[in-house]
Amino acid sequence: MNSYTLKITRQPSIGAILLDTGKINAGDAERIIELQKRDGLKFGEAAKMLGLVEDRDIQKALSNQFDFPFLSADDNSFSRELVAAYQPFSTQVEALRAVRSQLMLRWLSEHKTLAVVSPAREEGRSFIAANLAVVFSQLGERVLLIDADLRQPRQHSLFHVSGQYGLADILAGRADLSTISKIPAFRDLSLLPAGTIAPNPVELLSRGFKSLLEALKNQFEVILIDTPPADQAIDHQVIATYCGGSLLIARQHHSKVNDLNRLTHSLREMGSHVTGVVVNSF
Repeated sequence: MNSYTLKITRQPSIGAILLDTGKINAGDAERIIELQKRDGLKFGEAAKMLGLVEDRDIQKALSNQFDFPFLSADDNSFSRELVAAYQPFSTQVEALRAVRSQLMLRWLSEHKTLAVVSPAREEGRSFIAANLAVVFSQLGERVLLIDADLRQPRQHSLFHVSGQYGLADILAGRADLSTISKIPAFRDLSLLPAGTIAPNPVELLSRGFKSLLEALKNQFEVILIDTPPADQAIDHQVIATYCGGSLLIARQHHSKVNDLNRLTHSLREMGSHVTGVVVNSF
């Protein structure tokens, strides 16, 4: 009979995390423990009753304890549009987690690549793509976000990384996969920015994007691709066809139903499975 050993790693306590991060000192900890024992409270509850910490301090400590990274309000490392990082307990992000669950069940359980598309600009396509990448990384998935909008890219500005080299440069043979930036603040999240604004994006994508995706599938479990708007060029069709699947983004009180229907029809004609539509009201 085979024997197995279960190894349990003890996580640091809330008190230890608050001490290590400088939110409380040793004297504070003693006062908290005294109140905790006297009134039968949890450590965090006692610390808040004494006015030593705030709710966000406890939430941050819990995120460290349960390996669920998010950013504090005073962290300016990224754009505030990354609500999944700055406001992980908000109703906005709960909606994004619901989308994540549906995608895991309907598409990403058997596939790795998904194009995020929209009929026009200012419908929240880049916003949704970026925040979905964050919530997928919070699951512990190895996630790659590719900015394939080679005309007006945004992802490098959302994540505050250099956009000097990226996808366009790889496809043109001017760079390699070292242009992929790992985002240390998020668990297992990497970004491939668009790179140089090239005069021939459709030709570049047609030339080598499919083979690039095949190579990246060996390194990542979820690959999300931000695309140019459908009304600007046919880039999105090339990308969605190579991905095999696409997620449509619409903006409440802005997107037109006829435009969404036309986009859905064109994607299906190109052989891309439309996994669903996200109506963005954020």
